[in-house]
Amino acid sequence: MADTSSPTLRPGARVTVMGLGSFGGGVGAARFLAGRGAQVTVTDLRDDEALADSCRQLDGVPGINWRLGEHREEDFRDVDLVVVNPAVASESPWVEIARQSGALLTTEIGLFWQLNPGRTIAVTGSNGKSTTAAMIHAILDAGGEGRTWLGGNIGGSLLEQLDAMASTDWVVLELSSFQLEHLDRQKAAAEIAVVTNLTPNHLDRHHTLDAYRHAKQAILRWQSPGQAAVLSSDDPDVAGWTTAGCRLGFGRDTGCGAGVFLGEFADADQAAIVRVGEVSREIPLGGWVRIPGRHNLHNAAAATAAALLAGAGIADVRRGLQQFAGLPHRLQLVAECRGRRFYNDSLATTPESVAVALAAFDDPVVLLAGGYDKQIPLAGLADSIGEHAKAIALMGETAGMLDRHLADQGNQIPRSVCGSLEQAFAWAIAQSSPGDNILLSPGCASYDWFTSFRERGKAFEQLARGWRQAA
Repeated sequence: MADTSSPTLRPGARVTVMGLGSFGGGVGAARFLAGRGAQVTVTDLRDDEALADSCRQLDGVPGINWRLGEHREEDFRDVDLVVVNPAVASESPWVEIARQSGALLTTEIGLFWQLNPGRTIAVTGSNGKSTTAAMIHAILDAGGEGRTWLGGNIGGSLLEQLDAMASTDWVVLELSSFQLEHLDRQKAAAEIAVVTNLTPNHLDRHHTLDAYRHAKQAILRWQSPGQAAVLSSDDPDVAGWTTAGCRLGFGRDTGCGAGVFLGEFADADQAAIVRVGEVSREIPLGGWVRIPGRHNLHNAAAATAAALLAGAGIADVRRGLQQFAGLPHRLQLVAECRGRRFYNDSLATTPESVAVALAAFDDPVVLLAGGYDKQIPLAGLADSIGEHAKAIALMGETAGMLDRHLADQGNQIPRSVCGSLEQAFAWAIAQSSPGDNILLSPGCASYDWFTSFRERGKAFEQLARGWRQAA
């Protein structure tokens, strides 16, 4: 049972939810707090039309006051608690008003962390964290020992599931740098922390790689000796991070230490070496992973290490990975028609994630890439495009920048700067032939044309299925 003895959670507490958002966190926090008798004000700079889906989920919930299209000072000054959307920067003047007035500040995930009765596995990284978190959940779920929950930056809010959670449950949370930045102030520490890798990302928010790294390292900062970390052996940055807890590696076998390590995969089973606790053996990891790409073997190695630490057995690893069919918007096959395959990889919002997606295919790829400018280097993305893609439709704010990078490299790949996803899709179709893969893997965020990567991915799926139906 969740502890609601805090004054900020008692009936009549005055709460502001800042940033309703589109991913469920703001909705979950507002519904949870209103359900416990709080007087909740939901405020967002976007209006009710832009937030229609989120607003609809709160229809009929008593105790909610709406303040959309604006913020007002009194909503931050005369309150007990402000639940801040993690995308809101800590230097926001509205956050500062709340801080100066003595209001407690938290986030939806921070509120959940405070009340969660279960044990936590936290997963972060620049790439692969969603898939790794989902794989851990699948493995633990396959074990059948207690309940396992998946949340954080993946799926909806878990706040309303608190009353169903027990101290023996495992809660797997995918955490972004934004969420970790806020959790750092709570000195939050997970029983098991997983870091997949680190590459420049979200520099429009963090400004420097050092600041971004500092935010990510919060996942380890407050761990105690009784806790554990699973860190990439392949990423020299992450491999050098320190933790007070026990440490496992994954990826390339360094020849020493505990973890789950990959070989060169000369054999069909693509074996991995497991050295975790009392377990020391070889497993056919590649034969158990159904989703394409060597990068997903790295994700599976990280997930295996974390799940074994949490008490899973090798049989659970096999069952969980064999049942795991991948995530929506992550190299997801959404249509096949006239000899072409259409893949939705809208969750690929960094250059590195596009590179691994392109490397997963043996057949030619016509790529749709580009989007919101996060102020991260894109020359590497141009390198990957030139090496692997047959043609590319360039989209969004970064289209011109990518076009210039390709031109500077003397790359003659067919390409077009497109003014909409529909235009990019039509151009990609025209460039394709039977046997080709048409891949949406933007390498950038979606916020220039869409509200989220989900909306972008669904729009691509609709175009692909519409083309199939018209065939």
